[in-house]
Amino acid sequence: MKRTLLAIIFVCSALVLAAQDGDIRVNYQGASPSISDFVSAFVSSRDYDEEEDCADESFNAVCQAWNNRLKGVPQGEGVTLTIDEKNGYVVYEYRSEYESMKDLVKIEMCYWNEADRKHKLFAYNVACYRNGEYNPGQFDGIVFYRYNNATKKMRWVPEVDVIQRPDEGVMSSYALPRTGKDITVTYWHPGAKKVKTLKWDGRRFK
Repeated sequence: MKRTLLAIIFVCSALVLAAQDGDIRVNYQGASPSISDFVSAFVSSRDYDEEEDCADESFNAVCQAWNNRLKGVPQGEGVTLTIDEKNGYVVYEYRSEYESMKDLVKIEMCYWNEADRKHKLFAYNVACYRNGEYNPGQFDGIVFYRYNNATKKMRWVPEVDVIQRPDEGVMSSYALPRTGKDITVTYWHPGAKKVKTLKWDGRRFK
């Protein structure tokens, strides 16, 4: 039952994270888009509506942090936004403490150049932790968008599926690469954890 519930959570999360249905245009200057161009396009892909979007707190938090950066406004308490243009990686982190609980919301974005040289793959990953242990929230999950160099647009690609479905009682979290090309999966067993690497082959992960 627990395994089924976790699967449902991941499916629902993916659907919410991919709510930017249809093509997303990526505007850029120069020869090709940077990670900042991809993130700007992603966070601008839908208009903010408090009644519609307030439930997706993770996405809204990234939007606010990104807009603060563009406006030169300081980030909120506990928020850090790291942009690594060279490695094509962005991470938003929000840390908070309450009594004995230390919480971390980590949202990563990066992209890969595909082997056909015609496409790029953009990823958006949400993971929540409490006291150093994985503590999945409603919107935890990872989604991918494929960018077409010719059209300068990207679209959600559900067929790129890296979700690992572990045994009952085991949860899995994901980490995007800041360096290198592979995704790291951590399996959280009761009292222990195990790490697996998903290898990038130029089109998908194995």
